[in-house]
Amino acid sequence: MTEAQIWNQIEVFFKNRFAQEEVPDLNTIIFLIGLQELGLGYRKYKKEEKMNLIHIAVCRLLEPFGYYKLDGYDKDNWPHYKLVEKLPVLKPNEQTLLMKKAIIQYFLDEKLV
Repeated sequence: MTEAQIWNQIEVFFKNRFAQEEVPDLNTIIFLIGLQELGLGYRKYKKEEKMNLIHIAVCRLLEPFGYYKLDGYDKDNWPHYKLVEKLPVLKPNEQTLLMKKAIIQYFLDEKLV
């Protein structure tokens, strides 16, 4: 299966899972992965917590690529990552491609597609 086909399956997953007519944008998908990784379920999050959820997702998504490593959990069970390798300077379209590849890898690793 090609990356494009897998990405299409991921989009269908989100459309079906959240009963949406449109696929959520990339930032929303990353936020939802952060929620999944935190594992505390859906609730109201403050703006700072939402940013932290996105950070958790980005770290988790880029961990298999060698950029981050899980460093442990705090007293509230939020994961913390440490930077292992500095991220390369990427153009916006390159950042999008990297994140899509990372999301595809995440879905494959978690056996969601």
